Amino acid sequence: MKPPRAEAQSDADRKVPFRGGGFAPRITRGPAVIAFAVLIALWQAAVSWRIANPLFLPSPIEIGRALYALAASGELWLHIAASLRRIAIGWLLGTAGGLALGVAIGLFGLARSVGVPLVSALFPIPKIALLPLFILWFGIGEPSKVATIALGVFFPTAVAAFGAVDNVPRSLIRMAQSFGLPFADIVRKVVLPGALPGILSGFRISASIALILVVAAEMINAQYGIGALVLFSGNLMRTDQLLAGVVVLSALGLVIAFVLGRLERRLLRWR
Repeated sequence: MKPPRAEAQSDADRKVPFRGGGFAPRITRGPAVIAFAVLIALWQAAVSWRIANPLFLPSPIEIGRALYALAASGELWLHIAASLRRIAIGWLLGTAGGLALGVAIGLFGLARSVGVPLVSALFPIPKIALLPLFILWFGIGEPSKVATIALGVFFPTAVAAFGAVDNVPRSLIRMAQSFGLPFADIVRKVVLPGALPGILSGFRISASIALILVVAAEMINAQYGIGALVLFSGNLMRTDQLLAGVVVLSALGLVIAFVLGRLERRLLRWR
């Protein structure tokens, strides 16, 4: 039998597993690849066995052939370039305005008193419903489409920004004030870094909204763009090309999510 002192020493030397890792879920690619493979296989089987009408639901193989034909002809790249240009301009304009208003609402009482009621009243309006009005104001060309995207991005960005600023711990702000930091330094060194995770989450939402709105806007008098491709293909009953456009939209969504994820990891390394 070991003496009590020896038992205490052995207990002290025993390694205890670390239990304070927090919630840090990680994305693994394997399950996602398997899920996509199973879905595509079931889709192909349903069309091959005539469970689904190939005229209304082309098989993945037919969609792949349509994508290859569009890419080989160069038409697909023209559509993608037109949509990305509209998304980039509209998203940047809407994000800049939404960030400015959201941060102002989070910092200043006057901006909050005026901005919150306006955002609450205008946010629920479907932005695509305003496209005919934008056409009357800006014409039927690019400005009306960009304005639709920018307005659709503006409101969710503003809501995410002032919500993120509100969620910054007030104890950190009071601590900075107690050290006599100027207001601008508190905003730059405390408020904005603390609000950055919420703002970046808002970027994910606004980017998806921009992708949805560009398709709707391009269905009105657009020669090029994914929305125009989908509309023309549907009018001609080219459902393989129509779903090829849908696949491209899905791929663009994945690419945008990947880019924003990389940006998020780079900007939030301090966490």
